[in-house]
Amino acid sequence: MINLTTDEFKKIFYDFTKNKEFSYSGTKPAIIDYHAQWCGPCKVIGPILEKLEEKGDFILYKVDTDEEFELAQLFNIRSIPTIYFVPVGGEPKHHVGAMSQSQVEKLIQKYFGE
Repeated sequence: MINLTTDEFKKIFYDFTKNKEFSYSGTKPAIIDYHAQWCGPCKVIGPILEKLEEKGDFILYKVDTDEEFELAQLFNIRSIPTIYFVPVGGEPKHHVGAMSQSQVEKLIQKYFGE
């Protein structure tokens, strides 16, 4: 699990100040968990994502929307948790709200083919 800052986002995903197209250059799929420390549903899904990262073949990035407001604005995050599923070479897909472990696993299978 990696806590993602705006500067790191620009290096790993894309520099949105220079490019308008999302372009993930990673070699493994990624999940971006937009959350906040005070958010109850975020506290439920966070450990689920961390557990699945240990078993899965993806990288988990976490963005605290209170600390990284610019990233939250970039993706029009209006509700949390918001989870972005980012396949290698594909367009990111998102889901808003808490989910059970089985729901997350189904979305990982759908978007990453795991």
